[in-house]
Amino acid sequence: MRRCAVARVRLPQPISSSTAGTRVPGHRYYSAHAQQQKKTHPIASDAYFSAPTTPKPLIRPDPYKLVAPELQQLRETLLDLLGSSHPSLTEIAKYYFLHPSKQLRPLLVLLFSQATNGLGGGWHLKKWAAECEGAGGRAEELDRPLTRPDVLNDWNPSMPDHTASFQSSFSLRPPRPPHQAPTPPPFPPPGIPTVASPLALLPTQVRLAQIVEMIHVASLLHDDVIDRSPLRRGAASAPAAFGNKLSVLAGDFLLGRTSAALSRLGESEVVELIASVIANLVEGEILQLKSVHAEELGIAGLSPSVGQDNWNIYLQKTYLKTASLMAKGARAAVVLGGCKEGEVWKEVAYAYGRNLGIAFQLVDDLLDYEAGEATLGKPGGADLQLGLATGPALFAWEEHPEMGPLIKRKFEQPGDVELARDLVRRSSGVERTRELARAHADKAREVLSVLPDSEAKGALEALTERVVKRTS
Repeated sequence: MRRCAVARVRLPQPISSSTAGTRVPGHRYYSAHAQQQKKTHPIASDAYFSAPTTPKPLIRPDPYKLVAPELQQLRETLLDLLGSSHPSLTEIAKYYFLHPSKQLRPLLVLLFSQATNGLGGGWHLKKWAAECEGAGGRAEELDRPLTRPDVLNDWNPSMPDHTASFQSSFSLRPPRPPHQAPTPPPFPPPGIPTVASPLALLPTQVRLAQIVEMIHVASLLHDDVIDRSPLRRGAASAPAAFGNKLSVLAGDFLLGRTSAALSRLGESEVVELIASVIANLVEGEILQLKSVHAEELGIAGLSPSVGQDNWNIYLQKTYLKTASLMAKGARAAVVLGGCKEGEVWKEVAYAYGRNLGIAFQLVDDLLDYEAGEATLGKPGGADLQLGLATGPALFAWEEHPEMGPLIKRKFEQPGDVELARDLVRRSSGVERTRELARAHADKAREVLSVLPDSEAKGALEALTERVVKRTS
């Protein structure tokens, strides 16, 4: 049986009690762990642990600049996954991908991959699979057509002629002998977890970044149909440009493409995570419909009085529709990097993504009152026009009881939207919403403390600040 050649990696030896306070060449301490060493081991060198006399200002890497080439390549190669035998379906499937985008969700996947690759107990196996032909983790293997060449399918450049024809009945064909996967070589015994240097990305993680962006765009296509949105990112929305039916079908097509791409990643936990995101998006949309169209649907809507129940519904919807994809996408990236059950790295990724996603949506909701068309590409008060009571309105309700009837009737009467915006302006709703967003962002930054220092970790820290301070 053929084995792929792999470079042997010499890991740093575990630190014994007699050398715990000294620096081991080639080893990077955990940031929190290094600070503890001075307290527990007085023999440690003061020069190693003490801060400089004049501390330098902390400069964190720009998150987007750190992975700019990868994001650009990701965007270009992603379009190759969207081909269909129907040109109109291909055109609408690519429609939002050709617009300017923050690419926040793939950015999280790439940064968490870099910040944790090398830490998981299965890292060497994942790295080997990304380099060894036949192991399933190389970019060339992931880029094969998403539908098999030996079965009838919608679009495949390597489709055999006999599968493409409907002129005659289809004959049984003998199967090919199964492919025998290469056997992994023995790996060195595990040592102290250290981030890969230089920062590394695996082809499976890059493909995951594309998958989460495809799911996000599919949700936009469906949301714009439900919300009847005429604009998206300052341009005509897909329903306005192509109609509702094609927009829904294009969203479904994207989800089908992501399912095929997801199956190739070779991790059942990743498949479960991303599949549950799709379910979460639907559940979040139902919660939103519940708050707006409860009577038509015959279900209970928002409570008639301001209270914790309404906040719980709002924040749960925020997680399901926005934060779930960020949290589970980041966690899936760490799993693809070899993090095993019982290791903390994927828990860090989920906690960070959940908190950052909620902070991001809270800021998005307050910008609807602060900015409007100038920065978001939609008219000011768009959420109110949809009948949605977001964070600023719920906070304003606590200070102005007259907001309650407006929320209950979904801002439907003439002048309701203008009155609600005025009540929000006269309240501390926007400021309190930003404070709530900042609390979630601070918690996201806090959970990063258990990761070893790296440029990717610094970029993730910088991202928590950027999300709260953004104006568009």
